Amino acid sequence: MADKVINVGLIGAGYIAGWHAEALKLVPGARLAAVCDLSAAAAEGLATAQGVRAFSDLDALIASGAVEAVHILTPPDSHAVLARKCLAAGLHVLVEKPVALSGADTAGIASVARAAGRHFAAGHNFLGLPGYQRLKTQIERGELGRISSAEITWALPLAPLRSGPYGLWLLREPRNLLLELGPHLFAFAHDLFGAVTVTGLHLSKPVSLPGAGERPQSWRIMAEAGGVDIAFNLQLVESVDDRALTLRGSSGSARLDYAADVLTVGHENTAELVLNPFLRQMGAAWGSFREGVVNAARHLTSLNRKSPYALSFAGTFEAFYTAIREGKPLDARFDGAAAEAVMRAIEAAIALMPDQGRETWAVPKPRRAPKPTALVIGGTGFLGRDLTRALVARGQDVRVLSRGRHGPFDDLPEQVETCAVSLQDEAGLSRAMQGIEVVYNLARALGTNWEDCLQNDVAVSDRIARAALAAGVQRFVYTGTIASYDMSSPQAVITESTPFAQDMTDRNLYARSKAECERRLWQMHRDEGLPLSIARPGIVVGHGGPLQHWGIGRWHGAGAVRLWGSGDNPLPFVLIGDVSDALIRMGESMAAPGQSFNLVGDVPLSARSYFNAIHMRLGARVRVSSGNLTAMWAADAVKSMLKTYALRRHGVSRAALRDWRSRAHYAQFDNAKPKALLGWQPVAEREAFLQEAVDRAGLIGF
Repeated sequence: MADKVINVGLIGAGYIAGWHAEALKLVPGARLAAVCDLSAAAAEGLATAQGVRAFSDLDALIASGAVEAVHILTPPDSHAVLARKCLAAGLHVLVEKPVALSGADTAGIASVARAAGRHFAAGHNFLGLPGYQRLKTQIERGELGRISSAEITWALPLAPLRSGPYGLWLLREPRNLLLELGPHLFAFAHDLFGAVTVTGLHLSKPVSLPGAGERPQSWRIMAEAGGVDIAFNLQLVESVDDRALTLRGSSGSARLDYAADVLTVGHENTAELVLNPFLRQMGAAWGSFREGVVNAARHLTSLNRKSPYALSFAGTFEAFYTAIREGKPLDARFDGAAAEAVMRAIEAAIALMPDQGRETWAVPKPRRAPKPTALVIGGTGFLGRDLTRALVARGQDVRVLSRGRHGPFDDLPEQVETCAVSLQDEAGLSRAMQGIEVVYNLARALGTNWEDCLQNDVAVSDRIARAALAAGVQRFVYTGTIASYDMSSPQAVITESTPFAQDMTDRNLYARSKAECERRLWQMHRDEGLPLSIARPGIVVGHGGPLQHWGIGRWHGAGAVRLWGSGDNPLPFVLIGDVSDALIRMGESMAAPGQSFNLVGDVPLSARSYFNAIHMRLGARVRVSSGNLTAMWAADAVKSMLKTYALRRHGVSRAALRDWRSRAHYAQFDNAKPKALLGWQPVAEREAFLQEAVDRAGLIGF
């Protein structure tokens, strides 16, 4: 049995499923065999990329006999039901954190596993890190002495709190933030010290979500376990990435940066007074250097397949599949008892929250049902939310398409109707457009290869447009992007008559995909009478927008950015409110159908001027460095070759140097057309622009 290979299925084909699929390749004795998702397109996309079978029905997956174990990667509120079903069907089950929404539900899963004689593992992946195993060895040897206190921190900006999408399960109730992120912290404490007793909770830095009340962004939880005082810190504002476990003992201290898998240990030494601090610092420096060299070598030799995050999953999976193959009990780090203990400790912290972390914001009772004449697709995103509220402010009722029935408009029950329709369902889209006069298609998908873009972006755009034709809508407004232009020359002045390149194959996938969407929509406009208008917004900033805007540069956490180029040339910034205003005018103006509009503002601000304004007005200095675009292009070329020939990945795209130069937005834009045809007047005064782009934007989160 020890040499048996276990066939594995992934239930859920979202973002985290890609990490599971790749990490399984590092685990001996386990092989990905199937992907299952309610979205047939999502399941097929991941399954095709991995060369395995796709299912859109769990019963069909179980009945197929294709797998002996599954990883449950769906939204947390479905974990318990799916886990029990799979265990009862005779499958071994690994469940992503949080395993369930309560300790009782977790205990129920463990009970079914015992009855079925199957393994049930919790996805407490950071316990699978090599660095964590080294830390445990240090503790077991007594090298830290008797441990008195521990501080376990998760300080990482959570972008959806400020820029959406707000319909995520994560944001539906205040407690969900702790349910989602808390298992990482509490799993460390339980594994090291035993049962955790929560003694206090302090919440601060609340942020208001549109139509959904407040969420705390700073959590400090005091606890005790095994005689060790523990402080759990959860910080979700814009901050330096600090995900670390710090232990203080009688003989030494240790700090595990679990995001980077770096363990540093400090001890006292017996040198004389002068040498003592020097040797202490040299010891710390040597430890950091050693860890850095090991990690760098690991990344290089594995072509980044063994990143700390990937290794954390691989370590967890190896423990799980080793236990299955050898018929042994599961490692205590991941078993049902640990999963239940972690969830009960989190429950104890939630019990100290106001109203036990349930939503306290009172949803207004509607006196009438909305009568929407506008449909916003992508209405829960940054631009979609602002557009929807701008339409309502002008007296128009709106229907918003969403993945679920939860959205950021609960405060507008008489004006906004949230409709759950799959973008893969053309008939459903057409039904959603009945009675609609104007459709605003803001949807987009970021693919990892061109086939993915064709399926999840271009085909979706076609489908939405066909549904609009079938429904007989009067206006169809699509948001493209200025990124599809060649902006590599400082001498160029771009207008709406400037064409995209005939051959876009050497452009980045986003620019190429958006251009292809436009090409097909214009064809439908000419051949079938689609009442099309296209907006191409510039770099959109303002309330709810991200600090880490990748239209400006490549970010390294919240505190450092490498600009696309020198950062001295004026960028095509535009305020979110101005974009919404232009979109509404496009939906109303008789001159808009058959036209495209480049929505670029009137304030010529460079990247460096923008970050200087953030420093002066918010007191936050972002570390800014120039980017050598030729060097970036060359590095990308090397990565593309390694992915293609060493990792044997198909469909790897490689952008030309012209594309990389375009990211610096060297070309200038002429915005005369939207002003003339739409009467659009973007904010032109610098101070007024900065007040909206910086002061009121909520970039830092507090």
